[in-house]
Amino acid sequence: MTTTSARPEVIEDKPDLDRRPGRWIGHWTPEDPGFWRTTGSRIARRNLIWSIFAEHIGFSVWLLWSIVVVRLGDAGWQLTTSQALWLTAVPSGVGALLRLPYTFAVPVFGGRNWTIVSALLLIVPCAGLAWAVEHPEIGFLPLLLIAASAGFGGGNFASSMANISFFYPEREKGWALGLNAAGGNIGVAVVQFVVPQVIVLGGGLVLARAGLMYIPLAVIAAVCAYLFMDNLVEAKADVGPVWSSLRHRDTWIMSLLYIGTFGSFIGYSAAFPTLLTSVFGRPDTALAWAFLGAAVGSFCRPFGGRLADLVGGARVTVVSFVLMAVGALAALWSVERRSMTLFFAAFLLLFVATGVGNGSTYRMISKIFRVKGEDLGGGPEVMLAMRRQAAGALGIISSVGAFGGFLVPICYAWARSTYGGIQPALRFYVGFFLVLLAVTWVAYLRPGSRMARARV
Repeated sequence: MTTTSARPEVIEDKPDLDRRPGRWIGHWTPEDPGFWRTTGSRIARRNLIWSIFAEHIGFSVWLLWSIVVVRLGDAGWQLTTSQALWLTAVPSGVGALLRLPYTFAVPVFGGRNWTIVSALLLIVPCAGLAWAVEHPEIGFLPLLLIAASAGFGGGNFASSMANISFFYPEREKGWALGLNAAGGNIGVAVVQFVVPQVIVLGGGLVLARAGLMYIPLAVIAAVCAYLFMDNLVEAKADVGPVWSSLRHRDTWIMSLLYIGTFGSFIGYSAAFPTLLTSVFGRPDTALAWAFLGAAVGSFCRPFGGRLADLVGGARVTVVSFVLMAVGALAALWSVERRSMTLFFAAFLLLFVATGVGNGSTYRMISKIFRVKGEDLGGGPEVMLAMRRQAAGALGIISSVGAFGGFLVPICYAWARSTYGGIQPALRFYVGFFLVLLAVTWVAYLRPGSRMARARV
């Protein structure tokens, strides 16, 4: 006798998805519990996995120069500390600039389609690095221009986050965006851990391998996006919602907060190996252990998003700024007493705090725009428009925030060249984090305010 299950088989490509050529999905309603349980969650998870992989490669390429500069002297390059910091800062600045057009690329081309293109663009900085490091005769300016092309990897984050934000329901966005971002952020730690091993394989030093090893990985990321990711018609909106998000005061407030969280994370990640080398004269420590900072910051990011889901992003963000101020004070104290152990520990605290703050601030964005939609009536069309504006705001905020990755190394370079030490920069960071703490409280936690009642 044959028995059949009472539970019907769920086919992922069921007709209500409104599948269209080019892996476009026309019907996507993640806020519908039934749709999410039977169909949406699995498709979203698949897209999230391959988005994380592509973004991970992008972040790795973006921060390649942070660890390569430590060994440039051994490859025939004679650079000052300020020049080395500029090589780590410029890719961050270019990546920040590219995040805005990369955000526009999602509604114009589709999330899957743009992931393919952005992954293939990573071949350019990888090939450029592989050639340039072997030719010290070209001089510093051409080297700086080639390093700038690594900014392609920084742009990937904005398009990836904007795309994934459409796939998940509001109640799970904090965790999903945190995982997506953490998977990318951990690329910083991976590149700082793996590259020092690869460039000395078999004896000797071959810096070109740092770029060559990522070319096939970029191609694999593009192929996987082509085969396994989807485009959402809902995300392929007019670019008008992106411009509309610029009119909201909260877009600019969150941009400032994100400079303090993500900007600090990427800036410290870029500068940390160089600081260990220049301040304490320990390139061996930089090559062996600098990756730990980016690693702990990356792992903490999804937990910041999860905490924000539970207790509210603004509360978590305030705590993260307190910890950042404490970490900067401890780093200042350690430099004045020449204690590398304390300096390393202080920076690990900074990385933990920035990681948590990255997750919580990003979670705040979609919640803020949801509250705005509810205040305008909460109808389906209004909420869809607000989701699109939130996706645009994610890209704008990530672009502005990423400039911290440029400013942090430059601030250290300025302090070092002007005052002979990095103490003035650390004092500035303490004050800056305290200002951001106050801004967060006034805008989102002040008793009686709409955002405080909504537990943004």
